[in-house]
Amino acid sequence: MRESPVTKIIAVTNQKGGVGKTTTAVNLAASLAALDRRVLLVDLDPQGHATMGSGIDKYELDGSVLDLLLGEKTAPAVILDCPAAGYALVPGNGDLTAAEVELLDRQEGRERCLVDALEAVAGEYDVVLIDCPPSLNMLTVNALTAADGVLIPLQCEFYALEGLSALLDTVEQIKDSVNSSLAIYGILRTMFDSRNSLTRDVSKQLRDYFGEALLKTTIPRNVRVAEAPSHGLPVTKYARFSRGSQAHRVLAKELIRRLSL
Repeated sequence: MRESPVTKIIAVTNQKGGVGKTTTAVNLAASLAALDRRVLLVDLDPQGHATMGSGIDKYELDGSVLDLLLGEKTAPAVILDCPAAGYALVPGNGDLTAAEVELLDRQEGRERCLVDALEAVAGEYDVVLIDCPPSLNMLTVNALTAADGVLIPLQCEFYALEGLSALLDTVEQIKDSVNSSLAIYGILRTMFDSRNSLTRDVSKQLRDYFGEALLKTTIPRNVRVAEAPSHGLPVTKYARFSRGSQAHRVLAKELIRRLSL
């Protein structure tokens, strides 16, 4: 097992839904784990899809990320092993909506609840991936405050750049207020179809504007990727040799090189 002295925390975020954010978080976690990285996936989305996609029933939790945010349990008490997926998980479910309300009522430190909770496992993992909700709310602010950088999954469609602009504005606000070192680790094109002229046009705009921030890896549309969550598995375990699985493995390798993971 490779040892790493520093844990890299990555927020996987996009306030626009349906761009493959959770799919990216789950399959990147599994791909990094398959490459001998110690990975913790944090499900910060009230939908709990990353939890279900990791083979954990979100309706049968003894502890969740909600307990971390509210300070009711420590990280070691709620982290679950996901042996089939290959990584550890802080699960989440619909109870997180209560955290959103309570955090908004707090006067001080409400944006630091997650980073404070994760300090209990600092150094135990090479990578912590945070699956953020599809909105720019207090949960996302907690993720961006805790993160070293953000990974932005993006579908190459007409409104993609407009939504991306709002997210980048939020990143700058977080940098100016509570996390000056927050970086853009990469923009990932998902559900990619090079045969589509709109996909090519948006992809060119992204490349022209963001340059090196645009990852070389693209994630194609693939039916195996869509099927995998219903089996409680990442696609890398469900259909190892599918195009979707191979693409996520390539993504993991690109990030390892880019971030020295």
